[in-house]
Amino acid sequence: MKESEIHRILHVDQEKVRKFVSFLAATLVFFILLFGLPDTFSYEAKLMTAIVTFGVILWAFEPIPIGLTSLLILVLMLVFNIFDTSIVYSGFASPATHLVVGGMMIAQAVNETSLVKRVSYFIVRKWGSTAKGLLGSVIIVQQIQALFIPSTAVRTTLVLPISSLIVKTVGAKPSSNLRKMIMMGVAFGGNISGTAILPAAVGNILTVELLNRYAGINITYFEWFLYTFPLWLILIPAIWVLLYKYYPLKDEQKSFPDIKGEMNKKMKELGSVSNKEIRCLLILLAIVGLWITEPYHGMHPSVPGLIGALIMTLPGVGFAKWENVVKINYNTVLLISVTLSMGYGLIDSGAVDRIGDYLSVGWFLASIQNPILAAILVIILTQIFHKLLSNVSAAVVTLIPVMISVANNAGVDPLPLAFIAGVTSLYGFLLVVETMPNLLVHSTGLIGQRDFLVPGILATLVTVVATIIVALTWWQLIGFI
Repeated sequence: MKESEIHRILHVDQEKVRKFVSFLAATLVFFILLFGLPDTFSYEAKLMTAIVTFGVILWAFEPIPIGLTSLLILVLMLVFNIFDTSIVYSGFASPATHLVVGGMMIAQAVNETSLVKRVSYFIVRKWGSTAKGLLGSVIIVQQIQALFIPSTAVRTTLVLPISSLIVKTVGAKPSSNLRKMIMMGVAFGGNISGTAILPAAVGNILTVELLNRYAGINITYFEWFLYTFPLWLILIPAIWVLLYKYYPLKDEQKSFPDIKGEMNKKMKELGSVSNKEIRCLLILLAIVGLWITEPYHGMHPSVPGLIGALIMTLPGVGFAKWENVVKINYNTVLLISVTLSMGYGLIDSGAVDRIGDYLSVGWFLASIQNPILAAILVIILTQIFHKLLSNVSAAVVTLIPVMISVANNAGVDPLPLAFIAGVTSLYGFLLVVETMPNLLVHSTGLIGQRDFLVPGILATLVTVVATIIVALTWWQLIGFI
């Protein structure tokens, strides 16, 4: 047997062992919590806490697919009959779920045109002739996409073929700083792209939904943008400078005269702007217009999203084929629906109140009475929690209800605490499994987990400092905290 074949078999066996140990650990923790939590937790609260923790461990280590874990949690909640089935299924009926579905359908429809490629090629052609401009182009493309495409995973997927083309065109060798800089630009640019646009990240949607349902606080598209756009404006250049400085390049790697020609070639292949692209752009602008004007018409953001998906596929009016548009990622649908049901279950079972009581120690309650100190504490705690939990949706759906409970115990407005926790949960730079952009970039094989470590730590520090700066200035100025 060849040595390569032996290594392959050993790798497969190790992976099977890892998955078995992960599943076993999750199961053990489930029973420890179910029978070990104090009697201050009701039976329903113990069971719900055990199920959520079981799911979080499976999401973090992925012994089974993410969607399958979601389905397993759903079945557990139904089999144990913790609540009425209407509560268990409520996540599937949530407007947030339908916003994600509409967003993914829109992304599928847009992908049937050359619009995203055309814009991306144009930006790279314009500024990609230098290393600075190339890195900036890779980051900026995803920020522009965030205005129209409500999914970090989809945005990163659309950019990856372009980034791979760039790597090939500029001759970025394996393990070179140039290759790492470009690919980390895709990952980190994707992570920050959901900051200021409400539908642009699942974490944002979950945060708004949980605040609305359990604190009676409604945040519109415009309000989310108002609170977060200064943070977005800081992070875009900050991440750009960080990556450019962290990956020093030789002089011959700072100029790429072939980029402009390659992009011209690609744009020539696309041909002139088609009628489909024009219709696509007009519909996208109409959707964004409806999102921005939500305070005037009162429609939940999911409604314009679904209207957009309808118009894009309507025979005689739209430009996309229905059978292609409905090929969405149902793992994501299951994930957001079940995590919402988990959040509702944690609150309705009383588990969140008990956890909130345990966290409501004197020094912590006193600390969050001070808005600035509260913001700093929540930012740091959320970053630590996110590192332990990995999955963004799981982090948000666990943290937001707890923050609402702690705020109520302290007698302070829950909005700033929950909002800051939700936004901070978007930023996962250190581990591959923390966010979809990291995972997708890593899956190309062009960079490894170790490449994320040091720049990930630095990027995490940058986001922490940037959020604190915004808290000290903008959020105080507008009376948010």
